[in-house]
Amino acid sequence: MTPTVAIIGCGLIGRAWTIVFARAGCPVRVWDANPEVLQGVRGALKAMCDEAGEDLGILDNVTTHPDMAGALEGAAWVQENGPEKLDIKRAIYADLDRLAAPDAVLASSSSALVASSFNDGLSGRGRILVAHPVNPPHVIPVVELCPSPDTTPEVMDRAEAFMTSVKQVPVRMSAEIDGFVLNRLQAVLLAESLRLVAEGIVTAKGVDDTLRHGLAQRWVLLGALETINLNAPGGVADYLDRYGPTMARLSDGAARGEAFTPEVARQLASALPAPERVPELTARRDRDLTALAGFLQTLTQKD
Repeated sequence: MTPTVAIIGCGLIGRAWTIVFARAGCPVRVWDANPEVLQGVRGALKAMCDEAGEDLGILDNVTTHPDMAGALEGAAWVQENGPEKLDIKRAIYADLDRLAAPDAVLASSSSALVASSFNDGLSGRGRILVAHPVNPPHVIPVVELCPSPDTTPEVMDRAEAFMTSVKQVPVRMSAEIDGFVLNRLQAVLLAESLRLVAEGIVTAKGVDDTLRHGLAQRWVLLGALETINLNAPGGVADYLDRYGPTMARLSDGAARGEAFTPEVARQLASALPAPERVPELTARRDRDLTALAGFLQTLTQKD
């Protein structure tokens, strides 16, 4: 029996999560604090399904509810997608902890706030965690599961099992850390990319071509650590023995936070597509990512 899911906040991420759970066969109960957003959610979901090539029949699993308590009724998993503002997040979780069933897992899509920052004083803080997706989660499957010091191992086990069951790829963390895993990795890569462009060493296109047609093509199949394991005859230990000192020197000289400047923002804004093209390019990205996900699935089935 598939568990009932409550979606709390149905902006872009909330709608994407709705598709993830609905196509897995879960009854999905949707609520948003803004009645206009809630009124338009079915049309927005239909458009997202069309763009991603999803069967519109999955939306039969979705119902909308005008109040939070109604959306939470019978839910075993709650996916919260509210604003990244601490006071709002704390208020939402006070309501969730009070209204949701005592054994329901309360998961936040937060990309910036750790669970300990908004679960303080709640009796059910042991069932609260961050389940941070990558945008758009209905196309990109990884989800970071980050506990607070209060989150119980049993809740983490349930979260990992549930995300696997709905065809996501859970990355289970053992403790809180600012930025989780993905954004910490992304921040380092972005900082050096910005520095190289700002210093005129390479163009924005040159950076993106290096990633798209170089590192990313390997990493999409193996990841960075599996990649270096294959890049020396004796595996990862051999790689680090051969190349570790060079990589350490480059890392020591790499850019840090100082790379994120208004000047490089202006430089990139003139080199990259204009903001008015963002919706068109986002739709194209999602179509391409859907096609890529389908291809990668065929590779997985061959293993």
